[in-house]
Amino acid sequence: MPATRLDPIDRKILAELQADGRMTNVELAKRVGISAPPCLRRVRTLEENGLIRGYHAEVDARELGFEVQVFASVGLQSQAEADLSAFEARCRAWPLVRECHMLNGEVDFILKCVAPDLSTFQRFLTEELTAADNVASVKTSLVIRGAKDEPGVPFEVLEARLAREA
Repeated sequence: MPATRLDPIDRKILAELQADGRMTNVELAKRVGISAPPCLRRVRTLEENGLIRGYHAEVDARELGFEVQVFASVGLQSQAEADLSAFEARCRAWPLVRECHMLNGEVDFILKCVAPDLSTFQRFLTEELTAADNVASVKTSLVIRGAKDEPGVPFEVLEARLAREA
């Protein structure tokens, strides 16, 4: 269901839930300007179509004892589809890897890793990541501080584009 097939109410529902996934259906309906029963039906349809993939708590990693955040740029020896898929599967199995994105350009993957301390990350780096099959190179960058960490998508940009096209 491409964004252009969503009506303005569906996009408002997604934007509101993206900002606050804990609100009640009654509050959501009020914010988007419809009654609660059709709002709930729309939310269920958005979930069934895979546009809402889940609801999550945003936790403070540092307050929970995860002091180290690292981005790792990974180059593979082979970019055959089977090798790419195997690396992605391995990333999904590593608890320290919180995000894994395949890129084009100089590196094949960028990983966002979180660890309680530098020695835990170093152990993962040397014993698992660099030792993994098909890994040719790994370059890491330790996060000093974050300036922005905004989940989801910027609906206001989409709305502006759709308004220009109308």
